[in-house]
Amino acid sequence: MKLASLRHGRDGRLVVVSRDLTRATDAFIVAPTLQAALDDWERHGPRLADLARELEIGSVPSFRFHEHDCASPLPRAYQWADGSAYVNHVELVRRARGAEMPASFWTDPLMYQGGSDSFLGPREAIAMTTEAWGIDFEGEVAVILGDVAMGASREEAAAAIRLVMIVNDVSLRNLIPHELGKGFGFFQGKPSSAFSPVAVTPDELGPAWDGAKLSLPLSCAVNGKPFGCPNAGDDMTFDFPALICHAAKTRPLAAGTIIGSGTVSNKDPDGEPGRPIAEGGRGYACVAEMRTVETIRDGKPKTEFLHFGDTVRLEMKDESGRSIFGAIEQQVVRHER
Repeated sequence: MKLASLRHGRDGRLVVVSRDLTRATDAFIVAPTLQAALDDWERHGPRLADLARELEIGSVPSFRFHEHDCASPLPRAYQWADGSAYVNHVELVRRARGAEMPASFWTDPLMYQGGSDSFLGPREAIAMTTEAWGIDFEGEVAVILGDVAMGASREEAAAAIRLVMIVNDVSLRNLIPHELGKGFGFFQGKPSSAFSPVAVTPDELGPAWDGAKLSLPLSCAVNGKPFGCPNAGDDMTFDFPALICHAAKTRPLAAGTIIGSGTVSNKDPDGEPGRPIAEGGRGYACVAEMRTVETIRDGKPKTEFLHFGDTVRLEMKDESGRSIFGAIEQQVVRHER
């Protein structure tokens, strides 16, 4: 099934969405919000699945579904923990900062705890005070969990995955090095993220989902031009059960916790950094990678970070070319109080 939260109050109004993303039906007879559904998924999950089947055959009232009416599936969450499963991305971004790559990064996942109190809607603007912060997008896959016990096994972690979605993890590249230099992690450099209009149960993904990762291209465009189309199933050093186990090593994870994959990033088949779309490569899911590759090849970057007025679009389609999650499409604007 496919679930969305229409904009309504702080936590949205839960709806079930048709597989082709054209129609929806209210889920209030089951649960008013997605968080409420996740809190008692064993009871509410099957009832939502029944509602989804009834929507497909037209046996329940429905209305036209518009992606621009959506908040993120969880407009706010108890926890947003973003991993860095694609170590190729970490390697490239650290190289751009002049930081060495510890060998342990290949065996122990990186993860940071992001702000989860005010996610952006999938069509909501990225509002920033100045372009000087180095505004960037990051295309990722994310999963929403049920309850996970501390010290959960890999099997328990995999079984806790309730929903899958995509995310734009907005990053302020010029603030990050100073923050990390303090030795205490991200805060200002990671403003509110935006998630896809729709979150889907893993069974909606067919063979592209193997229980641990999603093997489909993530299409990224800037101002209508293709920027990248890396495959989320390739070069994923740490899959989702591994990331969940890492997050649950010293604490339980509450239902509604979101775990991100980190920026989807692919190497070239020869093991070298990926090539731009214009050169026949898969391109990149963030500007920082493009700039790093340019620096490696030409001695300096030429692609600029995002400017006011720029628009970013992220979308993932199935093998038939149909949008799975709907699109994240955001314009960068100047913040006005």
